[in-house]
Amino acid sequence: MRQIFLDTETTGLSAAEGDRIVEIGCIEYDNRRPTGRTLHHYVNPQRSSHPDAVRVHGITDEFLADKPPFAAVVDEVLDFIAGADLVIHNAAFDVGFLDAEFKRLDKPRTATLAGRITDSLLMARETFPGKANSLDALCRRLEVDNSHRDRHGALLDAGLLAEVYLRLTRGQGMLVIEASEQATAALQTEAVDLSALALTVLTPSAEETAAHQALLADLDKACGGKTLWRKLEPTKVMA
Repeated sequence: MRQIFLDTETTGLSAAEGDRIVEIGCIEYDNRRPTGRTLHHYVNPQRSSHPDAVRVHGITDEFLADKPPFAAVVDEVLDFIAGADLVIHNAAFDVGFLDAEFKRLDKPRTATLAGRITDSLLMARETFPGKANSLDALCRRLEVDNSHRDRHGALLDAGLLAEVYLRLTRGQGMLVIEASEQATAALQTEAVDLSALALTVLTPSAEETAAHQALLADLDKACGGKTLWRKLEPTKVMA
């Protein structure tokens, strides 16, 4: 599955009132692994940024003066996100700005281009109800190192978002078996009666048991204490 972790920085908070994108950053993953492909552009918004926005991202009008307009990079953006599952923190904000830029250039809307749009903020609110779920807060909670983030930056934030998302969804998508042609052929042969075979049960050592419990505790922490096995009675093993 091809995923794009995407973030933007803008001149202000309202695309409807004419605020524009000043930076876009995207990082590509395939089957939960980084491919090494990224997209990153600073964009001349052809208007001044609000002082509050500059305090957040530090991108000044002077810095953007010689950067290309969005029209110059739009085709590259479209090609990069086309058909991918987009993962965005507070997706309504970024998608609203992307759609406004695309509309000015008579391009399709983001939802039409992408395979799917996932809002990691909504996911976090479901996992951690009633808690702060900003990207910084999630980095702290999920132990993602963001010590190098003194200001917002689109490519930097996209990278942090990827790490946060993988920890939020830990365990999902990890049970896929990549069968070889030989294994596939074996599955198509006649069934073998295994009822006469004796099943050997190996008892874990104390060290292995402790390592297993530590892993379960780590998974439980990442899921916000919602793992179901904590509510189940331990199964007795018959000798």
